[in-house]
Amino acid sequence: MKTLATITIAAIAAMSLGACMGSYGYHDGYVGGDYVDGYYDDFYGPTDAGYWGSDGVFMYRGGDHQYHRDDAGHFHKEAAQGAHPIHVHAGHPDAGHSEGGHPDHG
Repeated sequence: MKTLATITIAAIAAMSLGACMGSYGYHDGYVGGDYVDGYYDDFYGPTDAGYWGSDGVFMYRGGDHQYHRDDAGHFHKEAAQGAHPIHVHAGHPDAGHSEGGHPDHG
């Protein structure tokens, strides 16, 4: 009986972790080893994480560890004048956003 209880608890814990990860597969702000590529002109300073919102606007993690919308167009999917390639951790769409709320809701 103890073995069955242990297996059940382990299964519930595994399902809970999966629910936390959501449909994006994210956990703690990063996808397990996944990265986002693009181009950036360093206007906002360094960033280590971000993602492309459903509206095509890049959400980047600033030094305050919050995600911000790049409505000014400093991040690009294609090469742009003055921008260098970036390879940052894929961010978490449901993490705190200090500008613009959730990417699907503006």
